[in-house]
Amino acid sequence: MKYLLGITLLVASLTTVRCQPKKQAVTPAPAAYSLSGSDQTFLDSLQRDTFRYFWETTNPENGLVPDRAPSNSFASIAAVGFGLTSYLVGVERGYIIRAQAADRTLNTLRFFASAPQSDKATGVAGYKGFFYHFLDMKTGERFKQVELSTIDTALLLGGILSAQSYFDQNNTTEAEIRQLADRIYERVDWAWITNHKPFVSMGWHPESGFIKSDWTGYNEGMLLYVLALGSPTHPVSNDVWSAWTKSYHWATFYDQTHVNFDPLFGHQYSHVWIDFRGIKDEYMRGKGIDYFENSRRATYANRAYCVANPSNWQDYGPTIWGLTACDGPSDTLANGRQFFSYRARGAASTQIVDDGTIAPTAAGGSMAFAPEICVPALRAMKSKYGAKLYGEYGFRDAFNPTYHYPARVSNGTTANGWFDVDYLGIDQGPILLMAENLRSGFIWQLMQKNPHIRRGLTKAGFTGGWLAQ
Repeated sequence: MKYLLGITLLVASLTTVRCQPKKQAVTPAPAAYSLSGSDQTFLDSLQRDTFRYFWETTNPENGLVPDRAPSNSFASIAAVGFGLTSYLVGVERGYIIRAQAADRTLNTLRFFASAPQSDKATGVAGYKGFFYHFLDMKTGERFKQVELSTIDTALLLGGILSAQSYFDQNNTTEAEIRQLADRIYERVDWAWITNHKPFVSMGWHPESGFIKSDWTGYNEGMLLYVLALGSPTHPVSNDVWSAWTKSYHWATFYDQTHVNFDPLFGHQYSHVWIDFRGIKDEYMRGKGIDYFENSRRATYANRAYCVANPSNWQDYGPTIWGLTACDGPSDTLANGRQFFSYRARGAASTQIVDDGTIAPTAAGGSMAFAPEICVPALRAMKSKYGAKLYGEYGFRDAFNPTYHYPARVSNGTTANGWFDVDYLGIDQGPILLMAENLRSGFIWQLMQKNPHIRRGLTKAGFTGGWLAQ
């Protein structure tokens, strides 16, 4: 399966998939999980530290957030989307004041509203309302020959629309934020990028045209299609959602029956901004669950695979687990084992990609679905690995306790395995924001008010729950 996270990642099965198609048992949904006092203290520090990644590494003049830090990096437009919503959490948690968040947000939206757009290959930030996945941190122009990214534009818009709903006061700064948000969103030409109707293409290059792959199957594209359907100016056709769900893969994996997709980020990103509890489309009405429950089951399946540990990776267990897209030690074969650098790792009935690398954002981004297994995992990782894994901006991106080959990797290898030196914006964002959704539901409640989100969900056929209010 091909999918896009800024670039098209090709994933391959590395171990035999343990799939149990005849079993329909699932882990029962737990009663409302009550965070302990020590859990709350842990999450207080985790959210504050992770927030600082977005507040301190962003270019304040244009609002661009680096893809990673402390390594020198280009900007990621998806990280900007997570950053814009993080500022709102920062106000609610008292890390910054509302005026600071509004000023940073306004600078960001002014940049994206005015940044050059054309079909030229250089000197621009985007085209047809979409933006290139990576931009130069200072100039804001396309980085090298990266693609015009539909999914990363959607994640950017998630942050922009959250700012639109939050900054509702009657003053010039907040009024301009709301106006710019509409301008940026309404400019996106979703109809243009449906090269293979009704589906949205994964992207476009001025040098070669549309990327051959489209957004099909279950993945992080839910948010993209909600936004594309909800557009008041250039929407996609109403039949796209039913066409998309027809390519879902419903199966049982490690006793969890759900729509399968192997990296956990695909079960998390759309849920950062959309509360799927209690609302269902036609597909989920037929299955008797909602997408929130689907992500809960996927989280449990991911953990169960790691606990079973069929490839005998070091340290895997009930509190050391989590496979998703993340950094890794090196693209190398060592001692008969294949390792990777950046890769979409995951485990599902469709395929398994596992080289012993664990990403804290896998558990972190699923906190709202399954806090009873995710919060203990994060606490255990911080306690076990200490400063090698947890630093000034919270969790570093990933670690691999099995990897002990310093000659094959530039940095990060220790006697206890490999530990990333970087934090990644697209992985920090879900940790911070899903922790907030777990603790207060703040982002979910905020986005329930956004007319564009409501319109898109309604056109996709969602009914019930908060949509009926």
